[in-house]
Amino acid sequence: MNWLADTVLVVHALIILFIVGGLIAIWAGARLKRGWIRNPAFRQVHLVAIGVVAILAVLDIPCPLTVLEDWLRTGRVGLQGIVQRWVSYWLYYDLPGWLFATAYAAFLLVVAVTWFRIPPRS
Repeated sequence: MNWLADTVLVVHALIILFIVGGLIAIWAGARLKRGWIRNPAFRQVHLVAIGVVAILAVLDIPCPLTVLEDWLRTGRVGLQGIVQRWVSYWLYYDLPGWLFATAYAAFLLVVAVTWFRIPPRS
């Protein structure tokens, strides 16, 4: 089951990359006058993705992907596999949960403001 847990971890990392990289791409694309950044489907998925992350964090609900990965890896929260350890090393820090919830909510606000400042096509 470790290969499946590693797959969930990679999907999780790709979602994070989509959320953060998507906002950077929107800003850069607006500056470079790229039409694809106004694609409504892309923008809606991007907004919903960070919205889910922020809502889960504010409500103090564990990320379902993290829970699934832990369950697949150990059947409980516990030991980390090699892929998880290195990705975790780069993605997670030992800071209070409220700080992450605030950061996610602020990132959601930035994405929402970007939605209005650089609107998708109708």
